[in-house]
Amino acid sequence: MTLETTTARPAPTADWVTLADLHTDPFPIYRRMRDEAPVHWVPDVGRYMVTSYESCHLIENDQETFSANETGSLMKRAMGHSMLRKDDPEHDVDRKSYGSVLRPKAIKETWNAIFERNSEAFLARLQAAGPGADLISEYAAPYAAENLRLIMGFHNASQEDMQRWSQTMINGTGNYADDPDVWAASKKSYDEVDDAIDEVLPYLLRNPDGSLLSGLASMPIPLEAIRANMKMTIGGGLNEPRDVIGVAVWALLGNPAQLEQVKADQARFAVAFEEAVRWVAPIGMYPRETTRDTVLEGIRLPQGARLGVVIGAANRDPKVFADPDRFDINREKKPHLAFGGGNHFCAGTWVARASVAGVALPRLFNTLPNLRLDPSRQAVDAGWVFRGMTALPVTWDQ
Repeated sequence: MTLETTTARPAPTADWVTLADLHTDPFPIYRRMRDEAPVHWVPDVGRYMVTSYESCHLIENDQETFSANETGSLMKRAMGHSMLRKDDPEHDVDRKSYGSVLRPKAIKETWNAIFERNSEAFLARLQAAGPGADLISEYAAPYAAENLRLIMGFHNASQEDMQRWSQTMINGTGNYADDPDVWAASKKSYDEVDDAIDEVLPYLLRNPDGSLLSGLASMPIPLEAIRANMKMTIGGGLNEPRDVIGVAVWALLGNPAQLEQVKADQARFAVAFEEAVRWVAPIGMYPRETTRDTVLEGIRLPQGARLGVVIGAANRDPKVFADPDRFDINREKKPHLAFGGGNHFCAGTWVARASVAGVALPRLFNTLPNLRLDPSRQAVDAGWVFRGMTALPVTWDQ
């Protein structure tokens, strides 16, 4: 037994944490937990929650000790056994099957033009809805969904299908309350996605294009792996850009001086994007499982411990980010963890940056004069496993 093991202490129990409070506003909870210890056992969640930047960063880069292939994974149940719940070398095989579809060259040559076209179409929809419309339902969500539909190659589905599939399966992935209605809706989408994939793959073999499914159609990849990875992509590939658009707009409209800076130098929309995902990480928590007895920042963890790597807390760690609860595009640049790290660094990062910072945000603010929050209706942010704006009523000058 090493000195480190003998001097380590057990994780404190945070029996005061409830799922309801986490859903409403997790950040005060994270602050208290992080101040007390980097790791807590949380009975209501049924896992150890890791809240410090140092610990989350360490976990991301040590798959031998902290496995993504969690036992009893909610994500496996909701979406199948995707690459996100695999370690290398299995993870690397799945990841490489995506080829270059999501990389900067393809974005520049193919997808940026599609992002521009979709932004124009859904901005027109937002304008038609008129001042007081919900930015999320009229612009951010359908824009993210239609972009993803085309990138993935679902020629037999609509953006509305993509939204329904994404939200219900994400709800399953975060169903820590084990709500049977959530599981039923998630299972329905699970089956619909499988059917859509089975239908479209033969079409794409005959009519190849630059989409993800087109590339996978001709590869020796097991069908179950394709299905699981496509479900995972529908989840993260839609909710991340949708939620970053909502949070960034909400933050900029709440900080007029910073908004003027960005409008005066539109290259700074990229800075606003990075600050938005730091401030409110769209994927706020993901699981890991220990493969052996270990010690994490002085906290003893047994083999088989189920962890929650709380990126939403790590990105507000005051040891790394000054005044971390404040949205500030002028803060000192430091790496956040919103897109994960190590071998699981988010494959859709370049798409999210291009579609949101490069197109959605500048087009929105350049098109709608004096865009502002609607004072007559409440903006609502919610969630902790996944967090974003569930309502963002806006108005503008006509």
